[in-house]
Amino acid sequence: MTINQQLIRSEARDYFFLTIGLLLYAAAFTVFLMPYEIVTGGVTGMSAVIYYATGFKIQNTYIIINVSLLIVALKILGFKFLMKTIYAIFALYFMLIFAQDLMPRDANGDFVKMLGEGQDFMSLIIGCSLTGTGLAIVFLNNGSTGGTDIIAACVNKYRDISLGQVLMGVDVLIVGSCLFFPQFGDIMERLHKMVFGYCTMFIECFMLDHVMNMRRESVQFMIFSWKHEEIAKAIVDETEHALTILDGHGWYTGNDMKVICLLAKRNESKTIFRIIKMVDPTAFVSQSSVIGVYGEGFDQIKIKAKKEKRKQEKKMGQARETAADEKK
Repeated sequence: MTINQQLIRSEARDYFFLTIGLLLYAAAFTVFLMPYEIVTGGVTGMSAVIYYATGFKIQNTYIIINVSLLIVALKILGFKFLMKTIYAIFALYFMLIFAQDLMPRDANGDFVKMLGEGQDFMSLIIGCSLTGTGLAIVFLNNGSTGGTDIIAACVNKYRDISLGQVLMGVDVLIVGSCLFFPQFGDIMERLHKMVFGYCTMFIECFMLDHVMNMRRESVQFMIFSWKHEEIAKAIVDETEHALTILDGHGWYTGNDMKVICLLAKRNESKTIFRIIKMVDPTAFVSQSSVIGVYGEGFDQIKIKAKKEKRKQEKKMGQARETAADEKK
């Protein structure tokens, strides 16, 4: 398979899973959140607040806000990210329209509450668990639904702050805005909606981080075997992973042996265990979870070092000037 074919296949896979994530988000939002007038965060939540208060269509507010934010995505996140964001924005726009057309309505024209009356909190839990999962699928495939997601992606690009934390900070303001709309009822009813909104925010952000961390979670293998060369070669050939051979010494036996140290994604564990068992079923293997792995093939270190670099360059410049003065 050529490089171009691999790129096309990778892009097609990204767009496929982007669509799946958007479908899950649109369906969960329309079925479980809208009928109960549950306030959420993000541009979709802001659009919902305006819809509940004024009747202005959610999808119209959503598209107006997002079009104005696309310039930010182009400048900071790049053209490739922008194309997927444009696709996601317009795809979700039409999905929300389609989902609302499919929703059954009662005699008053309101959406039917699928879980029945008084099941607001249960609907909130189910809906936000699904919308958070949908958002995670979108982000894991290099996309964004626009709006506050763009802000979160911009921050996450330069700082090691999770997407869920960024979204939570922005959404606090959006959810709290429902207090200023008298259309939601008296102050107690508005407080009720705000509390529900913060619950949606927490559950959605938790699911977003949880699903993304499951995909990124890494493990460390320590493999003790007399057939370390065969195991190492088989792992490298099949997984294309780099590994390290350490010198070991058995305290009880007094024998020297080699130990394979390997870092991999958790979803690769089954493959690695299969390779080890095929080569040496008697090998002693230790597997442990690691908090973070940074470098080629894993996550990037997202800490700004420009200030420290400038300080070092300034010190080096001063040292050179001092040395030159001494020579004179």
